[in-house]
Amino acid sequence: MKVRYSYLPQQFAEIDDLLAEIKRFVATGDFTLGKPVVEFERRFAELIGTKHAIGVNSGTDAIKLPLKALGVGHGDEVITTANTFIATVGAIAELGARPVFVDCDDSFCMDVGQVEAAITPRTKAIVPVHFTGYMTDMRALMPIAEKHGLPVVEDACQGILANIEGRNSGTWGRAGAFSLHPLKNLNVWGDAGVVVTDDDAMAHSLRLLRNHGMRNRDEIEVLGCNSRLDSLQAVVGNWLIGTAREISDKRIENAEYYDRHLGEIPQIRIPPRLPDMRLVYHLYIVFAEDRDGLLKYALDRGIEAKVHYPIPLYRQDALKHLGYEAGSFPVTDRHTTEIITFPTDQHISREEQDYVIETVRSYYAGR
Repeated sequence: MKVRYSYLPQQFAEIDDLLAEIKRFVATGDFTLGKPVVEFERRFAELIGTKHAIGVNSGTDAIKLPLKALGVGHGDEVITTANTFIATVGAIAELGARPVFVDCDDSFCMDVGQVEAAITPRTKAIVPVHFTGYMTDMRALMPIAEKHGLPVVEDACQGILANIEGRNSGTWGRAGAFSLHPLKNLNVWGDAGVVVTDDDAMAHSLRLLRNHGMRNRDEIEVLGCNSRLDSLQAVVGNWLIGTAREISDKRIENAEYYDRHLGEIPQIRIPPRLPDMRLVYHLYIVFAEDRDGLLKYALDRGIEAKVHYPIPLYRQDALKHLGYEAGSFPVTDRHTTEIITFPTDQHISREEQDYVIETVRSYYAGR
């Protein structure tokens, strides 16, 4: 049996109604910040529970533009987690600021207990990452940020509809950043992103920054860039957004099934499942003994398992200039040798999940 990682061919197998929507849209010629974008922003804000949603061209820009609006620039420091995708750090670096890492814990998110020690007079903002569909402990982080007068921009690119005690990711800080990349839980047909905020001034700045700083066709208020959400992608987003809760519910159901059965295997350790947090499982990750052996065994048997990520960011060549030594972030380092990701999307079948479970069981039984 083959258990694929990408579910996109299944998700978009029956799209006659979407193609009809696209045909109607093309006839309007409303291609730049058109009505589909306005509609998608309204629906996204309603979904997350914020006053504003601003569509941009990627999840990376959804992190970068709020930081720019906050005045982050050359010589500043921004605290984030050592365990994240490069886009988080790239967004900070593009502004000329220096990323300052703290380690994660076994939720894969920032260890908030380490944040205060990382604050310096140059710290300008904090970017927690809601990694894999968990959330950073925002109840603990926000008092620290407020104590030091530091704005928080949430990287919620992997955490749409995750929440703590019912409060959604992206709604705790000054702004929240989301990605609509094709393999995100709510996705489109290319790169796209959304920033959410309840701050009217922030929303105004973001709408300017994403569109060359233009107040209108003839007046430029600030120097911005071209980071508009593409209207065609907004058509796709509007077609899918009504299923966003259903998608996350199905991922949660699939993850719970894995947990019950993989958790019976002594060599597999299930990460902490926090009772007051809604995890949305953008990635389903467990800790595994002899991870590399299990990964090869799974791949050889047609299961497209992955590792997110085998080399920590702070040890990548592109970030050597930050000066971190090997071993600076021991939990992040340990994760690179222990974690394995299995497909858990809304389209995976029970038969496929059972095959994954039996493959893991047979690997350890045969060692």
